[in-house]
Amino acid sequence: MRILIIGPTAVGKTAVSLELAERINGAIISADSRQCYKYMNIGTATPDPNELDRVPHYNISIFTPDQQDTAADFRERTYKWETEILTNHNHVLYVGGSTLYLQSVLQPFDDVPSANPDNVQDLKQRLDSEGVKALYEELVEVDSDYAEKMDGMNPQRIIRALDVWQQTGKPFSSFHSGNNEIQPPEDTVAFGLHRPRKKLHERIHKRVHLMLQKGLIEEVQQLLDMGYNNDVKSLKTVGYKEAIEYIKEKRDKESMIEDMKIRTRQYAKKQITWFRRWDFIHWIDAHERKPEGMADEIEKKLARKSNE
Repeated sequence: MRILIIGPTAVGKTAVSLELAERINGAIISADSRQCYKYMNIGTATPDPNELDRVPHYNISIFTPDQQDTAADFRERTYKWETEILTNHNHVLYVGGSTLYLQSVLQPFDDVPSANPDNVQDLKQRLDSEGVKALYEELVEVDSDYAEKMDGMNPQRIIRALDVWQQTGKPFSSFHSGNNEIQPPEDTVAFGLHRPRKKLHERIHKRVHLMLQKGLIEEVQQLLDMGYNNDVKSLKTVGYKEAIEYIKEKRDKESMIEDMKIRTRQYAKKQITWFRRWDFIHWIDAHERKPEGMADEIEKKLARKSNE
């Protein structure tokens, strides 16, 4: 069976998924759009070595930070991984909060046109001259659905979506089968973790401070020393962007921390809004509960489903 453990950032997905995977003989595929990058463990909350040893993990630290990855590429990889996992395990667990990656598991991509070099060059020139906000506003006009799914104003994804629209006259989001009525395949079940807003925010704030204590600034400095910079897509994301600005003395430490908290809360809100549209999710209340108790609840629901 394919099992999705989803929810906003910092809600507690890792602990629950490890407990559940051990019980039901499962392996985990990370459905996080940043944990696939090497050298970015702290800022992406990648499971630590002890956690990775407990259960087999896939899609962890497989690319360098400057390599491009898409939800379609992710889904293509997972076909091979699922086959490999199910030769030795009973279940595949997808764990994460990246909406497009998770949607790719639930819904196949239709054939999307390849990039048009002339369009891409023109859009990159506009990006340099007009700025990302101008292109994002254009994307909102022609494909508000896709714009809403993105994790912020991602230049690479904006250019890709506008290129497809220019080639076809169709929104990029329309290249998902049944886009407005997503339903999981028969062998797939989704569980979502949720907490009260105030408690989730407290966990987000705690995570930010914990990342800094673990050495986020040093991790980012190492990336810069390796030759990566803030032009790299993966380093434009929350945590890394603010840390780079702090290292380059464009902001002080207090504003860096505050902006990391604000942007993470905003991202969590966006995730929650998106997941609430999926009425097939079985929601699990994570407030004041241990991972073992939540795994119990999920395991019971899985047993009932298998008996239906």
